[in-house]
Amino acid sequence: MLCLVLGIVLGVVVALYAFFELHYFLRMCLCVIAARFVKKRIYILETTVVTGLCLTNDIDTLLYHMNNARYLREIDFARVDFYERTHLYRTIRAKGGSVVQGATTIRYRRFIRPFTRFRISSKIVYWDKQSIFMEHRFLGCQDGFVHCIALCRQRVIECSVEDVMATLLKNTACATTTSSTECLERLENGGTALSMTPIPSPIVSVGASGNGGGNGNGNGGDRDYVNKLKPELPLEIAKWLEWNEMSSATLRSEC
Repeated sequence: MLCLVLGIVLGVVVALYAFFELHYFLRMCLCVIAARFVKKRIYILETTVVTGLCLTNDIDTLLYHMNNARYLREIDFARVDFYERTHLYRTIRAKGGSVVQGATTIRYRRFIRPFTRFRISSKIVYWDKQSIFMEHRFLGCQDGFVHCIALCRQRVIECSVEDVMATLLKNTACATTTSSTECLERLENGGTALSMTPIPSPIVSVGASGNGGGNGNGNGGDRDYVNKLKPELPLEIAKWLEWNEMSSATLRSEC
């Protein structure tokens, strides 16, 4: 009887591995649990860092560096960590929206060798009315060298990005303030509420980018508030968006 039970369990495990990448789903669950219940919450414009290790199932056929496709999968885990710790995903869902990966560009600079530890830093570098743009960097744990850098466009569906960002900016930084003016004054002085890490001065010193629209509710105060904290459009993002538009135009012409 025991042998039969063990055989069934083994068969189920083998079937799961045959039809699903089981360890991917298990690791994703662990990432969510750790980010939600173990790690501290952070401010939406701060940078999160997760640590990874290149194992034998991460290397390519040459056997001496991490497979190029694995970088994108590692970014999945880093992104989930960021979503949970900043409450970005739950805020989008609370407003009736959802988020999908719209585009990714990645640049490789140096190999990550087997059994080498690395860190992935993730941060929001820009947003517009429809998308949030994130930068992910693979950093060497010893020297901090940037092995790889990726830009990802997160397309937000069925809700306003600026409404989401306004909610997160005010909820995390201004929970104890009584007005948006007081909140801005606190942010410009480098202070936050809820024991958050102080906001770096480059974030609050930038001006409105000109692309900041309303929050979907016509609230001018919220719109001005979001534009005040919104980073300038990075040149590489601008060129990347231009390339995306050219690519879309080419594909449409082929239809």
